[in-house]
Amino acid sequence: MKRTAHLKSLAALLLSASLLSGVAHAQLAPASAPTAAPAGATAEARKANIVIIGTGGTIAGAGASATNTAAYQSAVVPVDKIIASVPEISKVANVKGEQIFQIGSESFNNERLLKLGKRVSELLKQPDVDGIVITHGTDTIEETSYFLNLTLKSDKPVVVVGSMRPGTALGADGALNLYDAVLVASNPASRGKGTLVVLNDEIHTGRDVTKTNTFKTETFRSPFGPLGYVVEGRTLFYRIPARPHTMQTQWDIDKIDKLPEVAVVYAYGNVNPASIDAAVKNGAKAIVYAATGNGSVGDYMVEPLKAARAKGVQIVRASRTGSGVVVRNAEQPDDKYDWIVTDDQLPQKARILMALALTQTNDPKALQQIFWKY
Repeated sequence: MKRTAHLKSLAALLLSASLLSGVAHAQLAPASAPTAAPAGATAEARKANIVIIGTGGTIAGAGASATNTAAYQSAVVPVDKIIASVPEISKVANVKGEQIFQIGSESFNNERLLKLGKRVSELLKQPDVDGIVITHGTDTIEETSYFLNLTLKSDKPVVVVGSMRPGTALGADGALNLYDAVLVASNPASRGKGTLVVLNDEIHTGRDVTKTNTFKTETFRSPFGPLGYVVEGRTLFYRIPARPHTMQTQWDIDKIDKLPEVAVVYAYGNVNPASIDAAVKNGAKAIVYAATGNGSVGDYMVEPLKAARAKGVQIVRASRTGSGVVVRNAEQPDDKYDWIVTDDQLPQKARILMALALTQTNDPKALQQIFWKY
């Protein structure tokens, strides 16, 4: 009995010591230890002020029935109605809409591109604007985003967003894309990363992204992968753009009033040399030749391109393959012909870069450096 009583007494002492130790530990430890949040996932205490600029496109489209996912009329829904259809946005940011165009993005031209860029620049200068979202058709979203990426002089987030299905369709992707775009534009982690493109839960840099499929929602791809993702309301970045953009470039949208004509000529078997002559006659200051393979030029196309260069037209060898680097002096003696190569840029984006470059120089050596830099 004495042994049993002694054991019970010892157990009670140990339990008491354990409880006291726990109390002491609780007193020493922080009342609530914060859990580290992933980079870019913490929301600002103050809701950001975001301007959503409408330009039209599929995200503003409507079909005759819910099963029309590829056959529909684009650019018919005003931006304010698009915003109103996604009430969850108001929990993320203070937003206001502004309609600048109501067009399919295939109708973008230099004049509209400049008008959009200048308006975005005006808004970014306002202290009560924290970021911009641009709703845009997907056909030329990659060209507009690259142009803005090279010409805007602000580190505030600018996000271009679209959709592959109209809002009337089953499985419409526009509402979530827009919500994600506002999330990204509102997040301070998005500052200083240039113009971004957000679709299908992915965040891409405007420099790299391109449309790769006519109807699938996962159509947008970047050769080096997205910068990050939007997951359950969190903006997650995993890499940053390596090439100069926005604040780091030599172009300022406020100082550009006109873009020179740059033509893109597509190569194929039996391509007609008259396409080069037509571009020259129509006033092209440069021709981006979307060649096969590593910028290969058919033997019967060399002389027309040389003749165009002799008339002062810059010749840029690109590739129609969709990715990869066009190597200088590989398929053609570029030094001898005084031609330029695109590095890794796609023909349609090379047109944007060349047009901007020609606003400052017509020296082929300087132009080549620009392609290698941007």
